[in-house]
Amino acid sequence: MHMADALISPAVGGTMWAVTAGLISYSAKRVKEEKDEAKIPLMGVLGAFIFAAQMINFSIPATGSSGHLAGGTILAILLGPYAAFLVMASVLIVQALFFADGGLLALGCNIFNMGFFPCFLAYPLIYQKIVNNRPTAKKILIASLISSIVSLQLGAFSVVIETVISGISELPFKVFVLLMQPIHLAIGIVEGLVTAAIVLFVARLRPELVGIKDNLISVTQVNIKKVLISLILATIMTAGLISWFASTKPDGLEWAIFKTSGKEELKPKDDAHDFFAKIQEKIAFFPDYAFKTNKSEHSEQEVEVRTTSWPSIDAGTSVSGLVGGAMTFFLVFLIALGLKFRQNKIKS
Repeated sequence: MHMADALISPAVGGTMWAVTAGLISYSAKRVKEEKDEAKIPLMGVLGAFIFAAQMINFSIPATGSSGHLAGGTILAILLGPYAAFLVMASVLIVQALFFADGGLLALGCNIFNMGFFPCFLAYPLIYQKIVNNRPTAKKILIASLISSIVSLQLGAFSVVIETVISGISELPFKVFVLLMQPIHLAIGIVEGLVTAAIVLFVARLRPELVGIKDNLISVTQVNIKKVLISLILATIMTAGLISWFASTKPDGLEWAIFKTSGKEELKPKDDAHDFFAKIQEKIAFFPDYAFKTNKSEHSEQEVEVRTTSWPSIDAGTSVSGLVGGAMTFFLVFLIALGLKFRQNKIKS
């Protein structure tokens, strides 16, 4: 559900940048007030894991489409809403800047759509209400499923609203929404099952982590070494190897755009979009999670084979996944460390 810049107007993009900046500032303030310094490495490792997990598209049967894990619910359950939102924002920033995944103008929209709903709505109003500080396997499964489905439905609907407000005539509301909601319902079911599996796995290693609510249990009271090692290994395997087996079919948003407009991608022509496109082209050193190459060096046939073959055994995919995961880890780690340093400095 990474929106490209072509889907929004500069006014909508700028507004959502401002909204998202406010949410990031508020989340940073709340994280700074927390006393769980041991949560810092967990934030970094989870950020790297979600980066890698979002590279894996899975096919949606009988649709010709695919979906990928968003990860907001996982982050909210294991970190709490405020730290989770900062981690999600970091993942999407790294993806947009260095991997050309999602537009720079649309970055505020993407962070809001994929971070706000799971962290600030689904987690506190659905997941916590169902689990009720007494997590069982059944409660976690039900809560994860409902939370993930609701989050993706709201995120998908938000995408539709943002395109409509932007005046994208190629994507009329009625047709676009009738395609976006069902396909993201299917993706949400898969996300819910994966979320439950990951949370239950963590619960077997450190059940205290899954029982965190309203700071009743602090991460500093929990030995999370096994959890961190497991997530690091999962990140390396996902980014370095499993990424080869990602579906080559268009994701839910791309599929809905094609079915609605008849075009694989929309290309606006104005100065603002050109400006952000040129910045992204210069900064992104692993565009589309592959080595940056001169397209003229390859024939159209070679490009087609490389992009449609499955599995795509490509060193560029592995390297970009590992590098991106590492970059996300260090960005999240530095942000969290900086917030704790400022808090300690204020106290002293």
